[in-house]
Amino acid sequence: MTSNEDTTDFDLPTGPGEETVEDGWNDDTDWDAVAAEFADEIGAVTEGVEILPTVAIVGRPNVGKSTLVNRIIGRREAVVEDVPGVTRDRVSYEALWNGRTFMVQDTGGWEQDAKGMHRSIAQQAEIAMGTADLIVLVCDGTVGITAADETVARSLRRADTPVILAVNKVDSDKAELDAAEFWGLGLDQPYAISAAHGRGTADLLDEILRQLPSKARMREAADVPRRVALVGKPNVGKSSLLNKLTGEDRAVVDNVAGTTVDPVDSLVELGGRTWRFVDTAGLRRKVNQAYGHEYYASLRTRGAIEAAEVVVLLLDASEPITEQDLRVISMVADAGRALVIAFNKWDLVDEDRRYDLDKEIDRELSRVLSWAHRVNISARTGRALAKLVPAMETALDSWDKRIPTGPLNTWMSEVVAATPPPMRGGRLPRIRFCTQATTRPPTFVFFSTGFLEAGYRRFLERRLRETFGFDGSPVRVNVRVKERRQRK
Repeated sequence: MTSNEDTTDFDLPTGPGEETVEDGWNDDTDWDAVAAEFADEIGAVTEGVEILPTVAIVGRPNVGKSTLVNRIIGRREAVVEDVPGVTRDRVSYEALWNGRTFMVQDTGGWEQDAKGMHRSIAQQAEIAMGTADLIVLVCDGTVGITAADETVARSLRRADTPVILAVNKVDSDKAELDAAEFWGLGLDQPYAISAAHGRGTADLLDEILRQLPSKARMREAADVPRRVALVGKPNVGKSSLLNKLTGEDRAVVDNVAGTTVDPVDSLVELGGRTWRFVDTAGLRRKVNQAYGHEYYASLRTRGAIEAAEVVVLLLDASEPITEQDLRVISMVADAGRALVIAFNKWDLVDEDRRYDLDKEIDRELSRVLSWAHRVNISARTGRALAKLVPAMETALDSWDKRIPTGPLNTWMSEVVAATPPPMRGGRLPRIRFCTQATTRPPTFVFFSTGFLEAGYRRFLERRLRETFGFDGSPVRVNVRVKERRQRK
């Protein structure tokens, strides 16, 4: 039995004449009523794919936000240095405390009257404050209240989102008494903590769970640019592509692999809309082959993939497809992000290489390229870059797509009637009902009376794509296996 299948008895909803659901479907079927019959089952299946509520960690630069994030998630993923401004973008991590899971969002330092890149960093913090389900404002207890603290506190007092005040770098009882001055910010009780040593963080986490809503409110602003992560192995041309799209030397480019360490983000106007591109460090063959800042850069690249909506994976068309490339593809697919595969350096590809590349794609990428968009580009010359935006838009449309329950079950009955699932243990499983549990990525739940082989689940995914599209987006198929319980 696979992890996405369950085996509990359930009653089938019945229509006139005590027909089972699939026997009574017609154009007049009340699909809302049918779905309501399965509501508890759907809820049980989709718990793992729900969007978790988000806690945004905000504050001035160098107050210890990333250190607190690492303390909350219990591992060192957010990059920490004693230099202000190390964190530039919003990066989300999954956290667990007292049996409850939620997302923690690290942000760049918020500064009033910031300019240039610092203003972009502050804007990311402002977006986080506007879309999170709970905000933790971090202040520096060794410095006291600053004008920037007062400004952001004034803004947060007007917000509808719950706010918790954390005074960091409080390492002694005396410092804890001094932290009382932060009552002056008007944000209720200040929680004195030391993120570096763990002092007071348990009490802070308890308060976070007390105030955090049970479900995410999904208040992402409509005008927020769609997020695009540029990923790939070192020296594949990610920074060159970003520079070509922005029309300026936004990212450092060098022929030496590994020039980019921190994710670099840029707002780019393309195709009549604004996109936020994030250039990332090249992922090495294995994490244990990296060390120091390169190790943490690889972790931030993973975070950038998780935070993205669509990933543009760059492959070097002039070189053979490597294990690194396949590992990055798996990482993107596991993250459930929309995907565009861009074969870069196409200007270096001759006829012989194109023949070899086609064979490599058939051998190594046939499955992922059955749904991911492929574009052949040259970041150096600008070749075919106009094809990138339509590919990303199509992928995102698929990622956001929802299929109504009625057409979905009509499709399912036709597919199963034409190609029933294989028999198992002398019994033929019957698929009773299906629904789309969520989007981003599209996730479908099939309720069956028996185990469905992995090959048949792949068949269902393939037929879903043939009928409904989903070009450029992963599709997840979950199966709820339950024996039918006879009615008395």
